[in-house]
Order: sequence, then structure tokens, then C-alpha cells
Amino acid sequence: MSKVPISVCLIAKDEEKNIEECLKRLKPYGFEIIVTDTGSTDRTKELASRYADKVLDFAWIDDFSAARNFCAQHASNNWILSLDCDEYVNSIDVKTMRILMQKFPRYTGVIRLKNLVLDEDGQTGYGTDDVTRFYNKNFYTFDYPIHEQVCSKDMAKREEMMQCFLLPMEVVHHGYALTPEEMQDKQRRNLSLLYKNLERDPDDSYTLFQIGQSEFILGNHEKAVTFYERGLAGDPSPEFIYVQVMIISLAKAYVKVGREKEALALMDRYAGRCRTAKFQFTYAGVCLDNGQPLKALLYYVKTTTMADADTLGENLLHCYEHIIELYRDMGDEKMAEVFQGKYEACMREKERVVNS
Repeated sequence: MSKVPISVCLIAKDEEKNIEECLKRLKPYGFEIIVTDTGSTDRTKELASRYADKVLDFAWIDDFSAARNFCAQHASNNWILSLDCDEYVNSIDVKTMRILMQKFPRYTGVIRLKNLVLDEDGQTGYGTDDVTRFYNKNFYTFDYPIHEQVCSKDMAKREEMMQCFLLPMEVVHHGYALTPEEMQDKQRRNLSLLYKNLERDPDDSYTLFQIGQSEFILGNHEKAVTFYERGLAGDPSPEFIYVQVMIISLAKAYVKVGREKEALALMDRYAGRCRTAKFQFTYAGVCLDNGQPLKALLYYVKTTTMADADTLGENLLHCYEHIIELYRDMGDEKMAEVFQGKYEACMREKERVVNS
């Protein structure tokens, strides 16, 4: 048993570039570390053995959930922290994690993951996603062969919202800092598994959403619209994180294909049920695309005051950019200067994250 009753579970294949840094950062926290290798031909297993308590082999069967669940089965602890080899921990408040585990034994834990990305000019920026990665294996398991999700073991509870807490840790994901060519190759590989899953369950909202995401990244915006619309056809609850992302993504796809009015109608329709900074930021942008700058300014300013504004990642920086530009267009230099200071503070945070 580890000093802290948490097992960190990772699956790996040909990760010699990342795995040592990942495990090196985890080692000081006293967690049990388990690495499941799915067929590496490089030094991944050799490097993992320097830090991990267990290094296991798993024959790859085109199913990420199967590999993650195999790894968790071999954990000595019930509480599982699931990470990827290209996710580097900057800090963990272990004391607070213990308190949360004791107070909420049937909750799951969410990491506010900072994803490094490359823009069109090859400059590094970052976005932020809330991902469920901490759970008690007595009650939860992974499901879906790709873009795997933590789900209740009780099938009767699968349609219910899982109760969760935000983990007191900072994790930076380096796996999306890819060239356009590398990202396109990744999405094509993902689609091969996603379309197979769709054959098994043609109406699965989550699979339809993920296909839409990959098609959007590949520039197939009309196709993405079709899958997003199919994913929302059954009116899944926006309380699920992926549903709100699907609504936001559909609005962006509508704008890409010249259907700005439909994008605005979509955001208007869900405004009462989606109260996140990411939704509000996108809503502001869609208003701007529809020639409504005052409404856009109102929503951009509102976005910056929301409790979850930090979930925007680098988009918070873009939010301030829009506010400054809109105030200057209105001739209000005083207000533009107020937000200029906030913009500069946000820029410093971006530099801290991308250089961590």
C-alpha cells in the first residue's frame, strides 16, 4: 500500500518522450503508481520501471477503457487518479484531497486540465478542460473505447449527473501541442474508432459529439454540423459537460458555414440552461458575428466576472482583447485602459502556464 491511499494509473505506448517527466513529477507525493503498457517498442517500460510500483502488459484491443480498467484492477487502493503520460503535474494539495475523499466517498474528482496547443503560427497557447479523472473503483469504471469516460458501475445511474468535486491540483497536458499535420493524423485515427462505435450504437449522443469534434478539427464543418445536430436531437441535458461543449461547437460550426443566424438562435435557446463562462464567451462571439457589438460587449464583460472564468484558458485573454477593442470603437478609452491592465495580468498567467 502507498503512503497516500491513492493509486495513479497510466496507460502507455511508445511514450519514452514523456513518461519519465510525468512519473518524476508524481513520485514525491507518495501515491502508488501503476503503468500499463499496451505494446511499446521503445524504452517506455524501462523508464516506467524506475518510478512505478507496477509495470503491466495489456494486449491492445482498440479500447482505451479496457486498458484503463485493467490498470485500475491491479491497483492496491480504491481511489484511482487516471492520468496520461503527456500530462505533467505542477502541484497537488494532498491534504485537501484526503479531506475531499473522506467527506465525499461516492463523488468523482475533476481536473481542470490546461492543454497546450500550437496556433497557426506555431506559437504555444493553452485551453482548459474539466475532465473527470479521480474516482473510487468500487463505484465507477471507464466506458467508451475512445475518448473514454468515467461512468457509474450502476447502469441505472448512467443517465444521472455524477456528483463531483474540483481536484486541488494543476496539471498541464502537452499532447495537443501538435503541428497541423500531426493533429490531422490524430483525428483520423480517432475517427476510425469512433465510427466503429457508432455502428454499435447509432444514437449515442456522446459518440456523435466526438465525431463532430474530429470532423470540425479536420475542417469538415458541414459534416461536423450534421453530427452535432444528431447528438442534440434527443435533447440531452446541458448539465453534462460534453453537451454544453457540443452546443458551443455547433454554434461555431454554424458560423464557419455561414449560418450565423442559426448560431445565434441556438445560443438564445440554451442561454437559460447553460451558465458557464465558456458558453457566455461563445455567445458574445456569436453576437459579434451577427452585428450586435453592444450585446457582445455586455456578454464579454459578464464572462470575465463569472466564477469559472479561469476555465477559458487563453480565451480569457481573447475576451479582454475584444472588450478593449469594443470600448475603443465606442471612443471610451478610459474603460479600455481598465481592461488593459486585466489583459496584461492574463498574459502573465499564460506565460507561466506554457513555460511550466
